[in-house]
Amino acid sequence: MLVLTGAGEEAFCAGADLKAIETLDPDAPGGPLGFTRMGSPKPTIAAISGWCLAGGLELALWCDLRIATESAAFGCAERRWGVPLIDGGTQRLPRVIGTGRALDLVLTGRTVDAGEALAIGLVNEVVAPGRHVERALAVAERIAGFPQATMLSDRRALLEGEGRSLEDGLALEARLGRAQIGDALTGARRFVERSRNS
Repeated sequence: MLVLTGAGEEAFCAGADLKAIETLDPDAPGGPLGFTRMGSPKPTIAAISGWCLAGGLELALWCDLRIATESAAFGCAERRWGVPLIDGGTQRLPRVIGTGRALDLVLTGRTVDAGEALAIGLVNEVVAPGRHVERALAVAERIAGFPQATMLSDRRALLEGEGRSLEDGLALEARLGRAQIGDALTGARRFVERSRNS
């Protein structure tokens, strides 16, 4: 598990330093941050407080889950300055919130608060100020408590199935699921045993 957060409560990440924009390399193999064009091998959670704008929003979208405080604010603020989205925003945002809502944020550059972000599916949960890291770590601990091979296999089927036809996605799910039958049998036996003892 990986939990990403900003330093302090004021911002998760407000994007690139526009005074040093010439240092950004849109052609960097891993993306401008060095890793955001690669998939994470494990589940990732963004713990967000304060500003989550531009490249910061793209970083949050790289994560599987996003937990935000009530003070969080999200948007494609780079729109105002003519800076393009170059770190996955145009590809991940519509996958998370749908094309129409993504176009609204990308084209207008408007900022949405945590309540709207929750309503449109941009964040998974909103928590009280200062509770974002604690809550993200609790979710990470819960996920880490599950049988990992099966959980990672299901995550892979979901992520790699995006953009495929339903038929191809179902075949991928079945292929990956077959590899987990041993763990499934072990888990089913544990369930049956626990049911007998309760």
